[in-house]
Amino acid sequence: MKHPEQGGQLNDSAELILKRTNPLAVVTSFIRKTLAIAEMEARKMRHDPTELVFRAVQPALWLLVFGEVFSRTGAIPTGNLSYIDFITPGILAQSVLFIAIFGGMTIIWERDLGIIHKFVASPTPRVALSLGKSLAGGVRAFSQAVVVYVLALLLHVNLNGNPLSLIGVLIIIVLGAATFTAFSLVIAFLVRTRERFMGIGQVLTMPLFFASNALYPISSMPGWLKVISHINPLTYQVDALRSLMLRGWSSSFGLPLDFGVLILATTVLVIISGWLYPNAAT
Repeated sequence: MKHPEQGGQLNDSAELILKRTNPLAVVTSFIRKTLAIAEMEARKMRHDPTELVFRAVQPALWLLVFGEVFSRTGAIPTGNLSYIDFITPGILAQSVLFIAIFGGMTIIWERDLGIIHKFVASPTPRVALSLGKSLAGGVRAFSQAVVVYVLALLLHVNLNGNPLSLIGVLIIIVLGAATFTAFSLVIAFLVRTRERFMGIGQVLTMPLFFASNALYPISSMPGWLKVISHINPLTYQVDALRSLMLRGWSSSFGLPLDFGVLILATTVLVIISGWLYPNAAT
């Protein structure tokens, strides 16, 4: 005769198996764990809010100095759009890039402190760990959006105040930050030292920025740079931001393609970083 406690254990085991094999339960669990990691990473900003203040200096310099000077010279053709209007979405994308590309530094710190071993040993999927950290990069980038929008209002940029467009801007910021944070995680898993990571991060940011349409239209680029620009995810982020932020401006590639490229890039890089995640613990 089956003991009551044994029957209860069997029922619990069967319930656990059903939860693991139920697709909806699996997806729900994955989302919950991903958001938990993202929330944990986002909370770190409270320990050092001065970083957000210092990060605000860079877009201010680009808009107030570079943007204003080139607006007066008219050296870069932007059609009927003023150069300060043209460059504002590009500077927002640049700010997001510069924050996200160093997001992988947390992996190196966690490995040095021995924390990463606990993550690897936990039941949280590796992809959820990577995706959570990538989404947290988008939360950190929201502060840059506030700074750029305030400066844009002061400079009388022709902003689009449509609420749906503002929501689209936030989504693009999250996607762009997630893409480059995941890219940063891949770099961190491969180089595994702070010095090499910082060096590679600094080397990559400027080529990614200048090989995009952030500062000048693609039509003014030489042929070889146009090819690079079309495979650069930052180009599609800038194109989407320019379409959503500016009144009367339409996307060069189409918003579906802009969103699709960023989603695809984020997915591929998150999967790669999730696959590399256990290497950080060795």
